[in-house]
Amino acid sequence: MSVWPAWEVREGERATRWLHVRLAFGDGARIDALATVCEGWVCVEDVRARPALALEDLALFADWIEGPLARACGAGPEPGPGDEAGTGTHRERADRPRGPQEHGLVAGAYRAAQERGADPVLAVMDETGYSRRGALRLIGRTRDAGLLPARHVRR
Repeated sequence: MSVWPAWEVREGERATRWLHVRLAFGDGARIDALATVCEGWVCVEDVRARPALALEDLALFADWIEGPLARACGAGPEPGPGDEAGTGTHRERADRPRGPQEHGLVAGAYRAAQERGADPVLAVMDETGYSRRGALRLIGRTRDAGLLPARHVRR
């Protein structure tokens, strides 16, 4: 993955930056994007991919570029082992468990929110630091692991 500046606009203390992002894969596939970064938010302006991305892959694109964009703007940590491709590190909760321990954490937060009458997805988002989409994916994997009941009862 490579990130390089396109242009920057400053207005007083505020700066908006546009950055080119390129993901190149070993099989020759490539994704090029133009992203805008300003005061902690990121907006993807344009994405071009060869071959075309599936909708699910496009949804993951933000996770793929989060770390490299933060590093390019001087806001993130240096890549660790296995993070060279920007695989969606979430710096807010870098010390949280992974794998089966993470599923237990998610199941606990989900059930506690249900008992309180609160939104369980928001509780998982708060607990893990993931976006809504990432939290929903994690909840699905926790259901698949058998720690949460199925969403719909099958007849």
